[in-house]
Order: sequence, then structure tokens, then C-alpha cells
Amino acid sequence: MNDTALNVTLIRGPIVATANSFNSAATPCIALAYLSAFAKKNGHKATIVDAIGEGLETFWPLEDYPGYQCQGLTFDEILARIPRDTEVVGISAMFSGEWPVVRDLIGLIRQRLPEATIVAGGEHITALTEYSLRDCPDIDVCVRGEGERTFCDLLDAIRKDEDFTGIDGAAQLDSKGHYIEHGGLPRIREVDSIPWPDWPDGYLDRFWDMGKSYGVATERDMPIMASRGCPYRCTFCSNPSMWTTRYILRDVDELITEIKHYIEHYNITALQFYDLTAITKKRWTVEFCTKLIEQGINVKWSLPSGTRSEALDHETLALLRETGCNYLVYAPESGSEDTLKLINKRIDLKEFTESVMEAKRQKLTLRTNLIIGFPHERRRDMFKTIRYGLYLAMRGVDEVSINIFSPYPGTEIFRELLDNGAVTINDEYFLALTSLNSDYTDAKPMTANAKVGARELAIYRIVFMLTNYVIGYLTRPARVVRTIRNVFRNDSAATVLEHRLRDVVQRRLRGGSLPTD
Repeated sequence: MNDTALNVTLIRGPIVATANSFNSAATPCIALAYLSAFAKKNGHKATIVDAIGEGLETFWPLEDYPGYQCQGLTFDEILARIPRDTEVVGISAMFSGEWPVVRDLIGLIRQRLPEATIVAGGEHITALTEYSLRDCPDIDVCVRGEGERTFCDLLDAIRKDEDFTGIDGAAQLDSKGHYIEHGGLPRIREVDSIPWPDWPDGYLDRFWDMGKSYGVATERDMPIMASRGCPYRCTFCSNPSMWTTRYILRDVDELITEIKHYIEHYNITALQFYDLTAITKKRWTVEFCTKLIEQGINVKWSLPSGTRSEALDHETLALLRETGCNYLVYAPESGSEDTLKLINKRIDLKEFTESVMEAKRQKLTLRTNLIIGFPHERRRDMFKTIRYGLYLAMRGVDEVSINIFSPYPGTEIFRELLDNGAVTINDEYFLALTSLNSDYTDAKPMTANAKVGARELAIYRIVFMLTNYVIGYLTRPARVVRTIRNVFRNDSAATVLEHRLRDVVQRRLRGGSLPTD
């Protein structure tokens, strides 16, 4: 192969869920947009094929996996969109719950493009690299961890017809089937040198036209990132295995310049920060908010992924409110001090609660994320979490979510469960992950807790969810009016519940395809 630009196609497969799934959101793929921008900066040609973005609200059953369905382009439609001259295919495999479908898609891509180099990356690939290579022999090489630099190093090696030896972050099987990992998990320290995401013409408009976004919704929500990584080591989170614990914040001025670009070129109405943990340093947050005010930037912005409470005091929260923060997610995870210690979630519940109450005094729309069913938990730990969640609902938190613990690959708890034989890696396990906290009708969800059965956990979750919203709407009747208005009339949604309800209503009004029972 000569030293010329490669034709690269970046692919994201469809959403995989059960027919009764309520919480499988279609969102723009910022990962592919960053990879495309980085590849083009390094002299390559990149095409994005996003099955989700190009097949919004299109549902089709998975015949090989009864009870499951996909939202997005079909396999045939995906294959038809891959240019025939593609030399390298990059596959995003982020969610382990979708792995069986991604694996099947890769097999079909190999049949269509037998000479192309297939590169896989993402959270799932990083967590189960060797397993993925052996389970899907059609993958030539994997990218572990942060993808842009490693992927482009691979492209340069392919262009020069060199092997992948010495490329940090790459992994493969050699000719004898031996697993080889090149280097560790490299990180890009100069994050401000990474080009802004490359959004194809019309790509974001499809999401805007259909009212799709990450958390809450406005007319034109723009994905953005202010940081990379997370400095914490929670045992239920795969971040240390994917990003290490190096946390890098972008330069505020560079971030402001990007925001101005989006306002000018896309006429955006809100920013949605996709960061793992957007707010950890008060000084950076105050500087960011102050410059938004000084430069007259008037857009809403939200933190739908969850964030820490340490930097969110009166001063910071007042600035968030003043600059248009319309949705703030806290992630306490548990109301049990014992559980918090065991999962290495280093927060003080009293201080955390004070921050949440201050946010409500600032009239911010709030969500808190809680989890029950950790392997070690007793019923009393779960009841403490449920009680804490109900307390937050009574005190005005707009949404209090309780999920059942997911034994997710790449986490410290997962490795312990795997070593103890409590988890078996197979297609059944993967598919159970994808439905665990999106299908609330599942009476026996997967559980890693030996003390409390799956059915009991399912009852706790559904009863809490209903009680939480009953408390919220009965104690604050104005929310009823807001929800009706947002679901049936507006182009916005103040909460995730409103967003999902609006999806259902708009789907029926459009007469589009519905999930298959």
C-alpha cells in the first residue's frame, strides 16, 4: 500500500433493546465525530455510517435473539452505505449489552469487504479485548482506551504497510493465535490539540428534527466535552480500565471558542456536556461560567451524565443558574454509608445533601442517580438507599432514579464476580445487560446479589419509581402542567421522563414504526 490517504469508514451499529424497553435513548455519536476529525487532520478520508442517526424511530426484530429488537438501520442498509473503496473500517463497540449484534454486523462487513482492515474500539472492546478478538475473528486489531491517537497510528501503519508492533493501545492475535497487547492505555495529554468533532452535513439536524438528545431536550442540543477521564476509582465503574484515572480539563478559552462556533454555525439552543465527570474543580467552573457571562453567551446547558458535589457550593450553583444550566445530575449512587465505602464512592452524604438542597434553592432542575443490588448489599442497605431517594423526592429533586446494579465488564466488581464464578461471559449475559435498566417490565432482571432475589429487586425498583413520581407531582402540582405542556406542545423537555413520554407521543403522532412486540 502506498503512502497516500486511506479511505476510512467509521460505523456505529443500531440500539439493541427488548421490545418493552422504555429508556433506550438515541443520541449523536460524539466518539465517531472526534475520530473522523482526527483522521482527517492526519490526512485520511473519513465517512461516518451511524445506524442510529440514520434510522431514528425505525424498529426491527432480531430473529436470532428472540425478545430483542434494534432501533436504527438494518444490517443490509448499513452495508449498502459503506463505500466500496473503503480500506479501513472502524467499529464502535461501546456497550457490552450490544456486543452479540455488533459481532454479527462485523461478520457481514467482513463478507462485503474481505480485504479491508477492521478495527474495533470502545468501552466493551477495552474491557474484554482478548475475548472480543477470539469471539469475533473478523476483527484485525483492537484499540484500547482513548481512541483517536491509537487509531491514527494504526492508519499510518496500514498506509505504510507496516505491522502494529509498538503502537500503544493496540491489541491483536498473532498468526499463532497468541494475544498481544501493545503498550498500556495511552492518554492524550494535550486535549486542546484534538480537533473539534466532525459532524457530517445534516447529521445533527436529523436528531433535532426528531427531538432526540442525551438527557433533557431543547430544539437544537449540541453535544460537547469539557474534559476527559475521571479522577475517581469507584469499583462499579469502568472508567479506570478505559481512561485510567487521569483527568484532563480543557482550556476555558478554547472551550468558549468552540461554543461560539456552534452558536454561529448551527444556531444551537443548548449544550449537553457528555463528560464522565464535568465538574470537579471549583476554580475552573467559576472561570467557565464567568466567561459565559462576560461574553454574552446565552444558551442553556446541561450535565446529563452526572457529576460530583464537592465543587457545587452556593457560589458555583448560583453561577450555573445565571448562565442557563437547565439540568444538573448528581450521582450519589447509594444512601448507605457502608455501601459507599465498599464501592469506593468517596462522598459525605450530609455534605452531598446540602449541595443538592442549595441547587434546589437556586431553582435548578435536578436528577439524582441511585443504585441497589450491589453484590455485598443487605436489604437494610437497599432500604437506606430507597429511603434516601424518597427523602430527595420530598425535598424537591425533580427526578430520582434507582437502577439495579449492572455487573459491567471493565469494573473492579465485575472482575471479582468473574473470578468467583458468579458471572459467565456469553451472549445471554450481554443481552441481559442491555435490558437490565431499560426494560422495567422484566420481572426477573439479572442480579449479582445473592441475598436478595431478582424479582424482589424488580419490585423495589418499580415501586420506588412510581412512588418517586407520585411524590413529585402531588407535592408540586405545577410540574403536572409543565409535563403536559412539554409532552404535547413544546419542543423541549425539562426532565428525562418528559423526554421519553414525548418520544412515545410524537412517535404515534408521526405514525412511524413502533417497537415490535
